[in-house]
Amino acid sequence: MLRILCLALCSLLTGTRADPGALLRLGMDIMNQVQSAMDESHILEKMAAEAGKKQPGMKPIKGITNLKVKDVQLPIITLNFVPGVGIFQCVSTDMTITGKSFMGGNMEIIVALNITATNRLLRDEETGLPVFKSEGCEVILVNVKTNLPSNMLPKVVNKFLDSTLHKVLPGLMCPAIDAVLVYVNRKWTNLSDPMPVGQMGTVKYVLTSTPATTASYIQLDFSPVVQQQKGKTIKLADAGEALAFPEGYAKGSSQLLLPATFLSAELALLQKSFHVNVQDMMIGELPPQTTETLAGFIPEVAVAYPKSKPLMTQIKIKKPPKVTMKMGKSLLHLHGTLEMFAVRRRGKAPMSLFFLEVHFNLKVQYSVHENRLQMATSLDRLLSLSRKSSSIGNFNEKELTDFITRYLEEAYIPVVNDVLQVGLPLPDFLAMNYNLAELDIVENALMLDLKLG
Repeated sequence: MLRILCLALCSLLTGTRADPGALLRLGMDIMNQVQSAMDESHILEKMAAEAGKKQPGMKPIKGITNLKVKDVQLPIITLNFVPGVGIFQCVSTDMTITGKSFMGGNMEIIVALNITATNRLLRDEETGLPVFKSEGCEVILVNVKTNLPSNMLPKVVNKFLDSTLHKVLPGLMCPAIDAVLVYVNRKWTNLSDPMPVGQMGTVKYVLTSTPATTASYIQLDFSPVVQQQKGKTIKLADAGEALAFPEGYAKGSSQLLLPATFLSAELALLQKSFHVNVQDMMIGELPPQTTETLAGFIPEVAVAYPKSKPLMTQIKIKKPPKVTMKMGKSLLHLHGTLEMFAVRRRGKAPMSLFFLEVHFNLKVQYSVHENRLQMATSLDRLLSLSRKSSSIGNFNEKELTDFITRYLEEAYIPVVNDVLQVGLPLPDFLAMNYNLAELDIVENALMLDLKLG
């Protein structure tokens, strides 16, 4: 019985598949954008304007008329992560309350207050997007100063505090928290929208579960959907191990982790764009692309074509591109075919000289431009050449290694780099600007250390 149980447990463990996904970790540096959200929305000023209006059920204060709230100071916002919940928010501000006293003079009361609330981070079941909702809002009066005569303080000011500030300000100021969260939540709106990869397909970042909050950050786990233009979804390869952030990043900082399997799936959208036909006689620093030049590597060509003919080369990528990453280095693996033709005159079809299977690696450098991940490649190695057919007789394809290597460098890689200029889309959230991100190639993933300035 024990042996059967052991076998069952082992089978479950070996069958577990690590989700390649993509991970986003938001530290307090990014979440402090709530400050700018409150500034941009001008919500406290709007709430203060409401405070000057007559409210239902609010009795007038004897001896004070024409109440107005003005001069709301720029709020100071303090945020703290609440593990398993979201963010605790404290908004500190000053405002001036004015009016006319029964003595006919101008009344002025300066109030310092704190608005506190817990902003719970949830996953909207309908949209699948992150959403903040406030709970337990309170308004705490920190300090009150007035220009009223001292003999009025006990009676009039205390009554004012009791009947207006303590009772009315919470109802007027707490909606400011909700309004700001609506403003912030709006900045998640485009997160799960399909984003184009050229004309070949789209990428969509789908949130897999409710975001997790720790004492140092909020983590969002994505299961990206990579879809071809015609609707077929490209399945991400098994990453082999769970995706996790590497150690060593500053506490409270923010990072985006993109696994190599995800980048491979995105590049699979571009596979057909990597097919090329090249018929240029002169290419970069290469010698003229003719049968005469080729005969210097394969003498059989001169026998078949004693009179020099222009060459045409056709390269097709037969397997989906694959990205691999080791610390500090990333490679793009391409498996395909290379067929070379002699171009004939008088409208005759080009004659195939030989047909090769090729495998080569490109070194990849990453950057960000206009919030899209950019890739620039250069040849790492030509790993293999295998002849599948030849119209010029048998020859040792290894003799073509230098010729094909230079050809890939000068003629093919520029085409690949042109295709890659479409860029790969990054998650669109909180109006994030990725252009300042620091990029680091780690084990099996690309890390973007997000910066605000």
